[in-house]
Amino acid sequence: MAYTTINKSTDYFNTKLYTGNGGTQSITGAGFQPDFTWIKSRTSIKDHMVFDAVRGVQKSIRTNQTLAEDTSTEYLSTFDTDGFTLGGNGKVNGGSTNYASWNWKANGQGSSNTDGSINTTYTSVNTTAGFSISTWTGTGANATIGHGLASVPKFIMVKNLSTTSNWITYNSYNGNTDYMYLNQNGASSSTVQAWNNTSPTSSVISLGISSEVNGSGNDMIAYCFAEKTGYSKFGSYTGNVNVDGTFVYTGFAPSFLIIKRTAGTQNWYMWDNKRLGYNPDNNHLQANGSDAEGTADTLDILSNGFKIRESGSGTNSGTFIYIAFGQSLVGSNNVPCTAR
Repeated sequence: MAYTTINKSTDYFNTKLYTGNGGTQSITGAGFQPDFTWIKSRTSIKDHMVFDAVRGVQKSIRTNQTLAEDTSTEYLSTFDTDGFTLGGNGKVNGGSTNYASWNWKANGQGSSNTDGSINTTYTSVNTTAGFSISTWTGTGANATIGHGLASVPKFIMVKNLSTTSNWITYNSYNGNTDYMYLNQNGASSSTVQAWNNTSPTSSVISLGISSEVNGSGNDMIAYCFAEKTGYSKFGSYTGNVNVDGTFVYTGFAPSFLIIKRTAGTQNWYMWDNKRLGYNPDNNHLQANGSDAEGTADTLDILSNGFKIRESGSGTNSGTFIYIAFGQSLVGSNNVPCTAR
């Protein structure tokens, strides 16, 4: 087995469930001070709300919408040492409403990165966990920006903060000619205007001329993820159209998982190990939709990966990308184990 630098995954990523109270509320139990928090109501039709320490805590964007960045004191008001504090808006803290929050650790607001042709305004980097957040002012031209990871990103999400614009994503399976929209259920599409037909390197990501990746004079943000053995995996699998579905090896027990079919109109399905957190009752949400969580028995989360348990086209017919974070059982010399 390979060596891992992640002894405790919950030092860098953690799911925290909570119930809203309709007023001010401090949510604790994240295990660290988050720098990126993604919140979704589990029991009502509400948008996905995304916050980060680089833009500032009161500023939100929504993964299921094309809306520009919004600012409100009624959403997330502070990042705290063990979680965050909320205002009373129903999207994040409605009374008696159940929520899921997914939390990642970067490095605070960060500082400018000068590796690319555009200097970022801020880049917040956690090289141990392979996660960075970068903001910059777009130029409308082919360009590069530094991500700070010192390793090649496998999954990237970019949003134009200033205008109505799709969330555009890069994944290493589809490569540098293709993109998919996080806020839509559409198939992978091809254009040079997204990533300039140039793959990310260990220092920069390439941007095309599209306003969705580099709008002229617009505030832009990128969330970049690199693989870390025993903690994160960004890959692909092919479904077998069988209820005894495909097994996907990650090398760890996923605690957070997104699956998206690359061809056809299928949602970005999301799972974690807290809702409900036991097989086969792993409830799902949709990153591109506002629906409450679904309860279909779709997959098993295992000690070394996941196994599809349905034959449908949303998870098991065609080719899929997946995004997984989790925890290896770490034995001596930081070697991951895969048995419980």
